[in-house]
Amino acid sequence: MRALVYEKFQGALTIQNVPDPDPSPSGVVIRVTATGLCRSDWHGWMGHDSDIQLPHVPGHELAGVIAAVGKEVRHFRIGDRVTVPFVCGCGSCYQCNSGNHQICDRQSQPGFTHWGSFAEFVSIDYADTNLVHLPNEISDSTAATLGCRFITSFRAVHAQAKVSKGDYVAIHGCGGVGLSAIMISKALGAEIIAIDINEDILKLAKKLGATHTINALQTEDVISEVKDYSKGGVHVSIDALGSGSTCFNSISNLRKRGKHIQVGLLAGDEQHPKTPMELVIANELEIIGSHGMQAHKYPEMLQMIQEGHLRPEELIERTISLEDAITALPEMNTFNHKGILVINTF
Repeated sequence: MRALVYEKFQGALTIQNVPDPDPSPSGVVIRVTATGLCRSDWHGWMGHDSDIQLPHVPGHELAGVIAAVGKEVRHFRIGDRVTVPFVCGCGSCYQCNSGNHQICDRQSQPGFTHWGSFAEFVSIDYADTNLVHLPNEISDSTAATLGCRFITSFRAVHAQAKVSKGDYVAIHGCGGVGLSAIMISKALGAEIIAIDINEDILKLAKKLGATHTINALQTEDVISEVKDYSKGGVHVSIDALGSGSTCFNSISNLRKRGKHIQVGLLAGDEQHPKTPMELVIANELEIIGSHGMQAHKYPEMLQMIQEGHLRPEELIERTISLEDAITALPEMNTFNHKGILVINTF
């Protein structure tokens, strides 16, 4: 099969012919029809993820058609259109038995723990636990936006933050995660403040449902502006970027008993950011992490998409080829994209 490969961290990305994968007894092989290009792929290429063994094929947001099935698989068959969350559970550990496959003790992640979806085929273990049937109404490219950024935002906003009508919500960073969170918060009836450093992206955030935008490069005090607009602080604040400053601002702009949701990955020297713990204590703030979403939680989200309440296809900036990803992946940390790039030509 054709695949995008790197043989050292921060090294050259090349298109190579590599062996096709085989399904494990509990797994499947999926013929990839579309796959999203995510900043997490950039983190992996940079060497920020200890799970990656070289040489490596990245890619973890995918849609496709099952091409081969292991002998133990019961609920899926060759020809099924499917997608998968980027965190795959084993189905039998304590966390999976409690329904929390997104933090499985033996989790696998395509594009990190094994070769991913920047290829014609990708293997997924424990298929009955992790695969999701795709409705006909949802295209392959739209489905490829879901597996990391959109589902993570959906769980962060809906399950972790429990955003409801009338809540003020601040979104720090309007990349794929942040724009998804804006759309989902809007569908739940929230008043949304979007913070970014790119005016074009802030215009898109407004189009997707933000009621107020802040350019962090042009504002002396992001925290004060958020508090002024939200009449004392937001109910929920999401760090959708992952930096020391966005994390600090997100906690600091909360009202009393507010919730900070950390979604963006903090890497390198920013893994242990400064935290205004005095505010956490005095104002009884909650700090909550959010890491993907379980396959068995997809139906409510898919129903909202089918009914038109959520429109993840509007997050797609453009579709590209596998060859285009050679230049696009290293640029993911420049934040020049207004939305999500999807590979749909292999």
